[in-house]
Amino acid sequence: MSRFAGARGAAKIGGMKRIDLDDLPPRLAQLLTSVEDGEDVLLVRDGMVEGRLTGGAVAQATPEEGEEAERDPERMGEVMEHFRAMMEDDF
Repeated sequence: MSRFAGARGAAKIGGMKRIDLDDLPPRLAQLLTSVEDGEDVLLVRDGMVEGRLTGGAVAQATPEEGEEAERDPERMGEVMEHFRAMMEDDF
């Protein structure tokens, strides 16, 4: 098990680890977001390489997942109705 498994801001989703950039110092978050596709970032501690991160292109959402689904008024109505029903049940 990784020593970072319980670190604040780190989570494992499926087979991929996730880091919430909001939980990191601003300088580190900026460094990570500026990594180009295929560029490496070495993780170094006490002069020893602990690991390596490789930048990759951000996957773009397909129209079904993103914009078209949001623009569909019928689907949006269903979502809002479901939301209202949940809120009424809770309160």
